[in-house]
Amino acid sequence: MRLVGLSSACLMLGAAKCPSRKAAVKPAVAKSSAIPDSANQVVFGSRNVLTDRGVNKGLLLSDTAFVYDDATRLEFRRVHFTFYTAQGVPDGVMTSRAAVYNSRLSRLEATGDVVVTRNDSTRLASQQLVYDQARNQIFSDSAFVLNKPSRQFSGIGFESDPQLTNWKCLRACKGIAPVQIPRK
Repeated sequence: MRLVGLSSACLMLGAAKCPSRKAAVKPAVAKSSAIPDSANQVVFGSRNVLTDRGVNKGLLLSDTAFVYDDATRLEFRRVHFTFYTAQGVPDGVMTSRAAVYNSRLSRLEATGDVVVTRNDSTRLASQQLVYDQARNQIFSDSAFVLNKPSRQFSGIGFESDPQLTNWKCLRACKGIAPVQIPRK
């Protein structure tokens, strides 16, 4: 009698409120918005040239760019940045998952699997890196690994020129390099 009463009550109230033997499958919901609603513009396949007094300093390509604050702050996804020498010759490449460029400070901050590869096979890997265009310097306060031909350095935090020739490690510095021991 109770079963018949429960079944008729379920039919009246609707199937959504009735106990079910099958687990209800909830639709997938994004944790956050895929496109920020406060962006002034959204650009797909963006191409940005960074210059200093008419000299090309870098070419920034990205999958997606979000423009904020009257185009003074740009957020990029899937970044590919090419460094240029003072003569305008491509000198190296930086890739990352995301980056933010502040045009007021002339500063590009890359985050997420940042890798800088120079033309001389030098490779720098970190989770965060800042390229200060005005000072022509790259730096980070995150852990890094710097691989040069036949040498490897690691630590937490560094400062360097974009060519990775003049650099200094800030904390927990380690290095591995081959040493030749003279024979008698």
